[in-house]
Amino acid sequence: MLVEHHAEMSDSQMSNTDKIIKIEQTGSPIRRHHTQRKTLIGLGLNRIGRVAQVPDTPAIRGMLAKVKHLVRILEPK
Repeated sequence: MLVEHHAEMSDSQMSNTDKIIKIEQTGSPIRRHHTQRKTLIGLGLNRIGRVAQVPDTPAIRGMLAKVKHLVRILEPK
């Protein structure tokens, strides 16, 4: 199941970034700090194995750095 998280962004924000990052959740937020779970939800992930496509922005990169032990960045094909 793919989640198009960038659909909520305005046109002006999308024009700044045309690169899309595909990420997959690989770890569980159980027994982690609650902010890590909220970060996963913000990325469009909330279940192991779920894949989301998000825009490549500094804010998203920061979110990925926060939960890097719970997600995997998939290579574009």
